[in-house]
Amino acid sequence: MRTTTQLTTADRKAALPAQQRRPIARSLPSEAPDLRAAYRLCRRTTRVHDTGIYALIRLMPAVLRPAGWALWAAASVLDDLADQRDAQPAEREARVEAWTRALQDDLAAGTSTDPVRHALVDTALRWHLDLSSLQGAMTSTRDDARGRRFADWDQWRAWCTEAVVPWVDQLRHLFEQAGAPMTLRLDRHKDYAQFVDGARLTDILTDLSTDLPQGDLLLPHEALVAFPGVEDDLRQGRWSPATAALIGEMTALARQWLTQPTMTRGMHPGASIVLDTAACLMRAQLDAVDAAGPALLKRAPRPTLVARARILAPARLRAHLAWSLTPLTAPGPRRPSALLSAVSPAAESTALRPPLPHPGGARPPQIPADRMPAHVAVIMDGNGRWANQRGLPRPDGHRAGGPAVHEMIYGALEIGLPHLTLYAFSTENWKRDTDEITTILDAIRHDLDEGPLRDLDVRQRWLGHPDKLPDELVHALRREEHRTRNRTGLTLTVCINYGGRDEITRTAAALAQAVRAGDIDPRFIGEDDFARHLPHPDMPDVDLLWRTGGEHRTSNFLPWHATYAELHFTPRYWPDVDRRDLWQAITAYSRRQRRHGATPLTTTRSTAQASR
Repeated sequence: MRTTTQLTTADRKAALPAQQRRPIARSLPSEAPDLRAAYRLCRRTTRVHDTGIYALIRLMPAVLRPAGWALWAAASVLDDLADQRDAQPAEREARVEAWTRALQDDLAAGTSTDPVRHALVDTALRWHLDLSSLQGAMTSTRDDARGRRFADWDQWRAWCTEAVVPWVDQLRHLFEQAGAPMTLRLDRHKDYAQFVDGARLTDILTDLSTDLPQGDLLLPHEALVAFPGVEDDLRQGRWSPATAALIGEMTALARQWLTQPTMTRGMHPGASIVLDTAACLMRAQLDAVDAAGPALLKRAPRPTLVARARILAPARLRAHLAWSLTPLTAPGPRRPSALLSAVSPAAESTALRPPLPHPGGARPPQIPADRMPAHVAVIMDGNGRWANQRGLPRPDGHRAGGPAVHEMIYGALEIGLPHLTLYAFSTENWKRDTDEITTILDAIRHDLDEGPLRDLDVRQRWLGHPDKLPDELVHALRREEHRTRNRTGLTLTVCINYGGRDEITRTAAALAQAVRAGDIDPRFIGEDDFARHLPHPDMPDVDLLWRTGGEHRTSNFLPWHATYAELHFTPRYWPDVDRRDLWQAITAYSRRQRRHGATPLTTTRSTAQASR
């Protein structure tokens, strides 16, 4: 909860001096005066609220800075609305809610009369950002209006994650869209989470002098009880030995969380410089908190200009060099349909489009309805071997397999397949190299956030377990499940961190719990009872299970659903297949005679004739 200087409506409409307009004009693809003024206001809002964030955005390439200012200004305005102490909590909540609803309307319209929202909407349209992921953060800000109390560090961290991470993710998407991805290695996920916690704790310690008079003490009770009497001392503005000890421990903890030397390994050097500089600035801020002593409870401490200059001057030189050597992608054309998912299901349905046609003009075969499978499951195998065959690293094979996934979905829509399930990442795949795992999971999240499937009539579902998966991927998967839940075309189920035996074990545990609760009589348990406790009880049995890559096994994939599946194995590696391979598999299926344990029809007739 920031409590820095707030801007009035008049401030927000004020223009900056001419010398401060030129960088914005150069980096904006539009010459509309009202839009340039909106971005200038966002820049000013950012500079007034947090000079550190303002300095960090200036380390970004010029083409990304307006978008950075728009995102940060929007977060600042929402925080201001939640913090305004001239109103009761209910009224502050209503103001945040009204601003959020207005943003949804503006996203649908593609513009806004509010300058900050105008810049934010333009940023989202130009960079193809999905602002629906910010809904949780905006809700968290609204709830901040009533004050917060945390029993322990777990509650505190959950608040940090909900309130901060979605905004940071938007910046990550910007870097990715510009061609300088801020790649997060899977084995460093804990470091990223601690870095966010360290930044939030630094902010809380800095703002004690303004938060405490408003009744806000945003440290968890678990931290306070270790120093008897410190909560009363803080709330009454007393600097006591307990207060000094608490502040010393908290600054040391924040400094520890912020010091993650391997966090930026593997990132683009420009993005790495931004994060490393952020860590240095926050550690300098903690030095100022430590040095403030009793004055900490009277005013917010700030690092000296000399300390800031020692950090920022070399960082600007390094950043300039890094970006000068990087070919960056300019903002794309405005695309309103990318944002309609943040408005309403009704608005979203109007934006759905047909699948892209096959580049060669191929059309799906005509399969009789009674010969069509209802559910096709695919083991997408051969990515690594495809890369090895070409002398490439295995992760490159997984990147090359992305278009084949899109082809399968296009082909399923065109032929009218109701259900398609793809095996993307198994519970056994954790044994692979970390870089390969990171590439697979990053590619999945990129498709969820930026991929070409968002506007198709596809209901997306996830089958698997969240254990060990990055939080941001789990969030994206659940977001897409919710966003597409009303679509009536293809049901696409992606299996991520999935294992068939694991699914059966967990289902058996859920069934046992239902028996223990008295909901089911164990003497009469049947297959239907078991099926009702599966993660997706409405998933139909698999009619056709297809594996690419030349292997002939099912690899722990959907054992319950695929008991009577027709098996289809093909030799081509996954990156080489397209929708025509799916159509060929379905055609082959349509020629098979499915008996499900019964006697073949022709055999029955022959037996009858022989008995006459």
